[in-house]
Amino acid sequence: MKLIPTILCGGAGSRLWPVSRETHPKPFIRLADGQSLLQKAWLRGAVLPNVTRILTVSNRELFFKMKDEYCEVAEASKKSIFNSYILEPFGRNTAPAIAAAALQVAKLHDEDAQLLVLAADHLIADQAAFADAVAKASELAAQGKLVTFGIRPEAPETGYGYIEADGNTVRRFVEKPALEKAQEYVASGRYLWNSGMFCFTASTLLREMELHCPKILTAVRTCLANSSGSEGKDYAQIELDAVSFGDASDESIDYALMEKSSNVAVVPCTIGWSDIGSWKALGDLTPPDASGNRIEGEVVLHDVNNCYIRSEDRIVGAVGVENLIIIDTPDALLVADRDRAQDVKFMYTNLKDKGHDAYKLHRTVFRPWGTYTVLEVGYRFQIKRIVVKPGASLSLQMHYHRSEHWIVVSGMAKVVNGEKEILVRPNESTYIPAGHMHRLENPGVVDVVMIEVQSGEYLGEDDIVRFDDQYGRTPQ
Repeated sequence: MKLIPTILCGGAGSRLWPVSRETHPKPFIRLADGQSLLQKAWLRGAVLPNVTRILTVSNRELFFKMKDEYCEVAEASKKSIFNSYILEPFGRNTAPAIAAAALQVAKLHDEDAQLLVLAADHLIADQAAFADAVAKASELAAQGKLVTFGIRPEAPETGYGYIEADGNTVRRFVEKPALEKAQEYVASGRYLWNSGMFCFTASTLLREMELHCPKILTAVRTCLANSSGSEGKDYAQIELDAVSFGDASDESIDYALMEKSSNVAVVPCTIGWSDIGSWKALGDLTPPDASGNRIEGEVVLHDVNNCYIRSEDRIVGAVGVENLIIIDTPDALLVADRDRAQDVKFMYTNLKDKGHDAYKLHRTVFRPWGTYTVLEVGYRFQIKRIVVKPGASLSLQMHYHRSEHWIVVSGMAKVVNGEKEILVRPNESTYIPAGHMHRLENPGVVDVVMIEVQSGEYLGEDDIVRFDDQYGRTPQ
């Protein structure tokens, strides 16, 4: 039986601001071992028996970042996996995403192929127990069941949905309960946490959606017919049509299908599962010191207890505080009561409502060709560090309102500047006047690192006219 791990990589991860942002969401957060949650999800599927292909459903803006993440972990693990991508123009919840995945699997492989649906932002500590649970789920899926994974609860959590179960039989799904009800559920021994992971054949999923949420299935089927795709040496992608995808209802697979179907089975399991839903949960992954503090980065403490402190670049000092979460990034600092970790989402929402870039972007921004980091911004000027990957190039472009001065620090850059094409080596520079068509390319085998000084009356990222772009981005 062909098993295709299907990773859903969506959501803003607003409770993990300021590290999680719209263009760098929760799945890309790196843990203490250097791997991201997304990389761990990919490995989780890649190491299962006979898996040769992984399908990922995500926002199209994250495509190049996902490819880089997968390439890094595939090289380190020496796993040869073909990666397929379904790229959404915007989020539409899990029911349309899973419908698109099942339709693609049925079309390209076999209607009896099984999808193992995994969330990109979960953590599973016991891979052996997970593999065992997947084997049991696969057996039930082969019998025509919609299978969900139920986690044996360790505490009366109010942030999870619950499943009332009798063996593999699902009695009912329950929404996130109040504490008293959660305590009752755990004490009864009949309830499991709803993990949001699933296993089923493509044909079973499509048949059940036809019965219980046919409008979603029809909308997604129409969308796929209107969508275009491409394929490379080790990947394939399909970019969903924005107009027809908008016709699909914004519904979860639980609400649209699982809670309505009478053909659902559950695999109870203990696999060290966590959805890493807050800084408290993420902090708990780090072992505490003698005072109960959990530290990541360079921190100096005096009379501090039961705090989680994470610093990316700077030294953080704390004196005489307790029960706090302190998260320091280059452009934002979060200080929160440890017992109010769930309320961090209001910081994200507030920034988004104000249109502040800090909900969306870090100072380091990932692009298909590499990264840029904003070093300083002042009146009529901006300084960036730009890193271009080997073989990559920026679009052929022009700016109306700013000029740019490029100083190469390392590597060798090939530069189109108006009518000229030049090579710029370390400690050399070039000047791009406003209105000049230009392009930066890395023809070498090491990164090009350069400093860009922008000056002009307007320095926004939308002051760009693209004439040619190898990554298919729409001219602005």
